Amino acid sequence: MFFIEAKRIAVVIFGSFLLAISLNFFLINANVYSSGFAGAAQLTSSVFADYLDISIGTGILLFIFNIPVIILGWFKVGRGFTIYSIVSVIFATLFMEILPVLSVSNDIILNAVFGGVIAGVGIGLSLKLGASTGGMDIVAMVLSRLQDKPIGTYFLILNGIIIVLAGIVYEPENALYTMLTLYVTTAVIDMIHTRHEKVTAMIVTRKADELQKAIHQKMVRGITILPAKGAYTGEDKSMMYLVITRYELYDLETIIKEVDPNAFTNIVQTVGIYGFFRREGETVK
Repeated sequence: MFFIEAKRIAVVIFGSFLLAISLNFFLINANVYSSGFAGAAQLTSSVFADYLDISIGTGILLFIFNIPVIILGWFKVGRGFTIYSIVSVIFATLFMEILPVLSVSNDIILNAVFGGVIAGVGIGLSLKLGASTGGMDIVAMVLSRLQDKPIGTYFLILNGIIIVLAGIVYEPENALYTMLTLYVTTAVIDMIHTRHEKVTAMIVTRKADELQKAIHQKMVRGITILPAKGAYTGEDKSMMYLVITRYELYDLETIIKEVDPNAFTNIVQTVGIYGFFRREGETVK
């Protein structure tokens, strides 16, 4: 268990380092904006410097913006998820303050693409291990749980605000390049993690009762348990069927490995669901 948590924290720190490289080496000097709170901090820093002659680092603003969101996440999303967000924000701020702000290239398109790729790798690796980069991850998850709408919808809305403001405050061309960066970042995250907001897990196991208890200790999700029989061995088993969000996927994989490493698990995309899927504040009737 210690190794798993240490691995998560190491990946989160590495993801923060990649985000800092993306911003300091590619996006900031090009006036192309990242996704989420990093982009909001970047835009705010630019406005303060250009219009108010106040110099505040992007990393410092990123830390300030995340304070109320981390408090919200602590009570609404989960302490474990939020702790990783705290680690991510602290190290992202630290790396952005340590690393110099410079231009690797004078080509704005190269800056937009490579900045988006590097940021996407950092965020995608964190999400793949069930961790978070903080900021918009938490806001989108809270809104999604309240309305049971795809998290991507809220990412699109919140990032859209950044794009519009970039086009109004600066040149419309900046908004277009920001859209390119956001598209590249999203595409990379989808390749590393999963593009589906919800996935279906089918688990064939000899330890259905133990798995059911372990899963319900970690997450509140309905499980259907069906009788199954191995065609080759003729052995009686059980198949557990449940739908989860992509943010719960790593936790489910960890539980299965701990309780029944010999279980056969199939994860498939879930295009849509009809019927009850628990939202924040609701209980099973």
